[in-house]
Amino acid sequence: MTATSPARPSSIVDTRVIYCGDNLDKLRELPDGCVDLIYIDPPFNSNRTYEVFWGETREKRAFEDRHASTQAYIDFMRPRCVEMARVLKKTGSFYYHCDWHASHYVKVMLDQIFGEESFQNEIVWQRTSSHNDSKKWAHIHDTIFFYANEGFTWNPVYLANDPRYIEKFYRFADERGRYRLHEIIRTASMGPRPNLSYEYKGYKPEWGWRMVREKVEALDKEDRLEWSKTGRPYLKRYLLEQEGKPAPTVWTDIPPISAQAQERLGYPTQKPLALMERIISASSNPNDVVLDAFCGCGTTLVAAQNLGRQWIGIDISPTACRVMAKRLRDVCHLQENEKLWQAGRGFVVRDLPWSAEQLRKIPPYEFENWAIIALGGIPNRKKGGDMGIDGRLYPISAISKKAENREGDLKFMDEWYPIQVKQKDKAGRPDIDAFQTAMNPENRTKGFFVAFDYSQDALDEIEAFYRREHRVIVAFTVSEILEGYIARKIG
Repeated sequence: MTATSPARPSSIVDTRVIYCGDNLDKLRELPDGCVDLIYIDPPFNSNRTYEVFWGETREKRAFEDRHASTQAYIDFMRPRCVEMARVLKKTGSFYYHCDWHASHYVKVMLDQIFGEESFQNEIVWQRTSSHNDSKKWAHIHDTIFFYANEGFTWNPVYLANDPRYIEKFYRFADERGRYRLHEIIRTASMGPRPNLSYEYKGYKPEWGWRMVREKVEALDKEDRLEWSKTGRPYLKRYLLEQEGKPAPTVWTDIPPISAQAQERLGYPTQKPLALMERIISASSNPNDVVLDAFCGCGTTLVAAQNLGRQWIGIDISPTACRVMAKRLRDVCHLQENEKLWQAGRGFVVRDLPWSAEQLRKIPPYEFENWAIIALGGIPNRKKGGDMGIDGRLYPISAISKKAENREGDLKFMDEWYPIQVKQKDKAGRPDIDAFQTAMNPENRTKGFFVAFDYSQDALDEIEAFYRREHRVIVAFTVSEILEGYIARKIG
């Protein structure tokens, strides 16, 4: 689903911006009442190891370390939800995606912040068809709480009718198609209305009609009435004229991201694009501002862009911010460009770590992913047993024009270069030796190494490796990456 025209920039807040940092700080910088729709899918209070990023061994944070209890989780989320309530327009809508671990506590918190009267729905999304819970009922759904005030945007969503429903109720057909019969006379429970009590073609219902005589006559002229053997009229309601059934609060028609899905990125909590498109279509209009304060791999932003909405994304992970930026470029064909953004066409990423000093302070797995993605490579999804190779760089010539740029699609290709990353002030000779050892089984002729700097012994060994085996190790420093020397050294 693609927007027919580009959305215009908001006049009250910067949009098409990805902010990297703590969303509490970023939300406090936004003006009051500037957002039409907020959707968040924060880390759930699961009391288990929670995989924040790409499911990799080094990219797992013990969730209980950050949220030791349900109360700690609520204490973490409350000030953020307060800020989101502040930036939401009075006519705006708010969606909170969670699972069973803390959903009941989240509901109480949201009632306090947004008001019980603003609660509209509890949506149940069936996120999987099966789950191995041997001693209790299987958990196969997530919960989405929907809050909105009077005057909120609502665009009804209709689903295709079940074939069994069509077969059962649309039992008749004529040259116009299948139809069902609908009552047009009033029942005793409705009571009589003087202006609807009249006789038509010899038939006068005891409690009158459901519509005025002129309407009945018009429908009869259009051959939209069917008369029973007893002379009782019914309205023909044709299947092709129906929009489908209104979407209920239980969503079973949107499957989770499968291993074969085209949109799959490997993010463990990635939600389907169709899920976000449904929420954004129902609760916003073209050019409205959509905010996701825990935007992860950027599904909300992609859906908003495709549907012609303005958007703002916030995530604390530099890796996630770079991945979602790449997704916007690749999927939405939106350019990451300051001048284009100022002209209302591109997008920008703000507050990424930009100095060597900042990069020294981020977690090792973040630094590793930052370096690999900066080189244009793909981080390994599984770090265990990586044998000293942190990522792969595929030359453009190795990638089919139709192939998605994901490791799962590219791993069969033999044309790739290994990448090794060390968050060290000076990588030494042992680091280079280990990388050479990792290159040998793969028979790689070229590899890339990233560190803040290198000892002279390390540089000498890189030179000796080339003279000895005619294989190349390209040594990047963080400064060279930050200063834009990637292209000339990779080439």
